[in-house]
Amino acid sequence: MVINRWDPFREVATLQNRVNSLFREMNDADSPLTTASFVPAVDIYEDSKKVVLKLEVPGIEEKDLDIRVENNTLTVKGERKFEKDEKEENFHRIERRYGSFYRAFTLPSTVDVEHVNANYTAGILKLELSKKPEAQPRQIRVNLGGQTTFGERKIEEPELVGAR
Repeated sequence: MVINRWDPFREVATLQNRVNSLFREMNDADSPLTTASFVPAVDIYEDSKKVVLKLEVPGIEEKDLDIRVENNTLTVKGERKFEKDEKEENFHRIERRYGSFYRAFTLPSTVDVEHVNANYTAGILKLELSKKPEAQPRQIRVNLGGQTTFGERKIEEPELVGAR
């Protein structure tokens, strides 16, 4: 009778090999250079007047970008095309992603979808979405005892008659 030692990591290694072979089979059917899609990184920030999105899309021409706003959803589509100038056999490594991408963002109701600015500089797509005027903060005047105050100005106490 043969005694086999139990290795707790053997099953994990087997699972990893199966998953790797699954991905290999998916990529063997098509050319991995043209079907690999990517998701561009995005930064989103907001101030009192606008919402700003910055997407990293280097190597994509402006004509290959499609930006739309429909039903309070901002969608950005694009495609980074693989340059066919060099033969694929000459590459030692290809790490950049090629293919199409699609990003969708649900916009808050405070955004005015009629006022969207798009700029593309140095591989960064910057989208500025203005807020509706009623959504922008307003400063309200407060009248206390005849004194008008704004923000954090010091309020002078009115002098009380007969008080000691």
